[in-house]
Amino acid sequence: MATIFRDWSYRYQWLYDAISRVAALSVGGEARFRQLALQGLTINSDTKILDMCCGSGQATQFLVKFSQNVTGLDASPLSLKRARQNVPNAAYVEAFAENMPFTDCEFDIVHTSAALHEMQPQQLHQILHEVYRTLKPGGVFTLVDFHNPTNPLFWPGVSLFLWLFETETAWQLLQTDLPKLLTEIGFNVGEPTLYAGGSLQVIQTKK
Repeated sequence: MATIFRDWSYRYQWLYDAISRVAALSVGGEARFRQLALQGLTINSDTKILDMCCGSGQATQFLVKFSQNVTGLDASPLSLKRARQNVPNAAYVEAFAENMPFTDCEFDIVHTSAALHEMQPQQLHQILHEVYRTLKPGGVFTLVDFHNPTNPLFWPGVSLFLWLFETETAWQLLQTDLPKLLTEIGFNVGEPTLYAGGSLQVIQTKK
């Protein structure tokens, strides 16, 4: 169960940004964290990218450096208001990720950063099916999120962070085999790349 710090972190962007910067130190800073899921991808100015659950545009600001065709999607009007201010050169859509208002096979890349752990298991399944539906054949779904730490030295820090700022869904994700789930949906999945003592996973998978 999360504490009041979770509510404060979403209410005040300065606090959310400060927490993000501190948490990202484990991988070399926030700039590196926001680009972990983009490593190795071929992106040009015409690549059609969806930044799913874009929040206030923290990752969107890096995506627009590579493509002029970036759409951010989020269910929070407040987050989208901030995203439009922070990254005005992207398009934005207010909607839930489990019911995205896009046509089939619309995007070359769907990206999401530290969002799937917010979802209940049924939501997570629906969202992954929606990602598959909206990706073009050969398109890439790339994500970064929590993972069960492989280095026990990272357990105290991860546990404290989840207790302060997250809900039971984050703990559930630690027990979820995302590569298996993605494979069952139809994605061609490789091995996750792990960071920060195994507490973060990056998965790049193709439709």
